[in-house]
Amino acid sequence: MPTLHDATGPELTAAQLHDILRLRAEVFVVEQKAAYLDVDGHDLRPDTRHLWFEEGTGVTAYLRVLLDPDGVRRIGRVVTAAQARGRGLAARLMEAALTIPGEYVLEAQTYVQGFYARYGFVAEGTEYIDEDGIPHIRMRRLPRQLT
Repeated sequence: MPTLHDATGPELTAAQLHDILRLRAEVFVVEQKAAYLDVDGHDLRPDTRHLWFEEGTGVTAYLRVLLDPDGVRRIGRVVTAAQARGRGLAARLMEAALTIPGEYVLEAQTYVQGFYARYGFVAEGTEYIDEDGIPHIRMRRLPRQLT
């Protein structure tokens, strides 16, 4: 059974950050053939939240939440290792990430737009092609209204 981890940037150990960056590179850079600079200066910020599952094989699924200057939380880098797909790990990460109330945005690869819609995210604008040729769409989840 995978173990859920939740840490801010300064709380990450060097080994944890290494394993997270490795998974992100394996999927986004190698598997999806999107050569871009993944290390963007946000990972070690104190207001960056990292959530991931770890098993004996290492980090199997991951996402990060950035806090934008306007207070909106930005979910990104949602990734699952090839050998761990189909087990609901990304869904469990989304549920854990959304426990903090507030507004959230993300830039979804369009083929997973339905996945994010399950969590209340709604598409904004039109589909666009990123610099690596991958179709994306911006999505937003407004704060839940109390009744």
